[in-house]
Amino acid sequence: MFRFQHSKLAVLVACTVFAVGVQAKAPPDEVAKLGLTGTPLTPVGAERAGSKDGVIPEWTGGITTPPAGYKTGMHHPNPFPNDKPLFTITAKNYKDYADKLSAGQQAMFARHPDWRMVVYPTRRSASYPQRTYEMTMKNAATGDLVDDGEGVANVAEGLPFPILDKDPTKAGMEAIWNHKLKFKGVTFERWNDQAIPTSSGQYTLIRFHEFGLGLYYKPGNTLKDIHNILLYFLEDVVSPPRLAGQVLLVHETLDSKKEPRQAWIYNPGQRRVRRAPNVAYDNPGTASDGLRTNDMTDMFNGALNKYNWKLVGKKEMYVPYNSYKAHSDKTLVKDLIQPNFINPDLLRYELHRVWIVEADLKPGQRHINPKRTFYLDEDSWQILEIDHYDSQGKLWRYSEAPSVNYYEVPVFWSTLEIAYDLKAGRYLVQGLDNQEPEYNFSYPATPDMFSPQALRTRGIQ
Repeated sequence: MFRFQHSKLAVLVACTVFAVGVQAKAPPDEVAKLGLTGTPLTPVGAERAGSKDGVIPEWTGGITTPPAGYKTGMHHPNPFPNDKPLFTITAKNYKDYADKLSAGQQAMFARHPDWRMVVYPTRRSASYPQRTYEMTMKNAATGDLVDDGEGVANVAEGLPFPILDKDPTKAGMEAIWNHKLKFKGVTFERWNDQAIPTSSGQYTLIRFHEFGLGLYYKPGNTLKDIHNILLYFLEDVVSPPRLAGQVLLVHETLDSKKEPRQAWIYNPGQRRVRRAPNVAYDNPGTASDGLRTNDMTDMFNGALNKYNWKLVGKKEMYVPYNSYKAHSDKTLVKDLIQPNFINPDLLRYELHRVWIVEADLKPGQRHINPKRTFYLDEDSWQILEIDHYDSQGKLWRYSEAPSVNYYEVPVFWSTLEIAYDLKAGRYLVQGLDNQEPEYNFSYPATPDMFSPQALRTRGIQ
């Protein structure tokens, strides 16, 4: 399937790094464990072997060839059409599976007796481009945290920390950085539609047209080349009419201690571009009715400085995975959305190993969620689930990210992001592109289109 042994490459990379006297993040014997074949760890640091009971299979490269008939631009067809459900977890039996469920999932069963999780065979489908693997293994030998964990150094293009530090605090931050810097393509254009159903299931679809440019991922770029900009992001609100015309521009910085995120908003009523310093942390996301904070986009984004982070460990858990039914253009949005929760028959859960990271608010800091628990897929570093707690230490919200492999990149990334409010019994879902054009990972984006002046021009048009 692949043309050369990455285990040999990993050893070569490690030896080269030490030969020139660079301070290494991980020792050569640890770096040498990374590889595409024949090594204990995959190129991104996951355990290659399956579970002892065989439920989790060995990682053999993930999806590297799209299903027959797939063409770029299509909604991605299910690569496992013949898979049948193994069993269903319900409010009646969930305690039998409690050791493999998050606190948020258990709370969903307690809050909504009709909610269920349909469990399928485990498919380790996550994959990245070969260059991402190569750069990730280089980063393993050199990468480090800087500025109290607010930045990274001596890394480029790939995941920064495939081998986590032995210190739980550093390891917790490194795991979150792996999610933040996971490859998503250099550019993208997408329709990221959002709905907030009422208790009866009624909703108004809010249509966002979004564009992104991540120069960190451009082949050959170094941290010096990107000038501390991790991501350029532009969001047009297309409908409904009462919101249409609003435009959000974000310059997401890599090291927020050196320079915090820069954001601007175009207001069509005022026909003006204004700075938007509140587009961060726990301020409400656009048109979210308070059900999604800004730092919940992409499950987590932005600065790490409000929390103390801790890696709890790795565990086998039932998580949303290979959610191709929910992603399909043959699935109608109205079929996905139900009162109280997304249609469980259109979701898929599998048993996977996940990294667990806890975030506790630092003394003197403020956030509506003083504690969060993150669950990250070992094969992709995608955050798949989050438990959000309130100021009394009680579970408040549960978030999950049903994900798929986008074959044309390839990358394993969310197709939906769902935030359940366990107190109010409401939820928000975004990523509803079933009847929209599919992701365009070849959009011809340049930094010029993400300037504040371009924002005003775009808004007027």
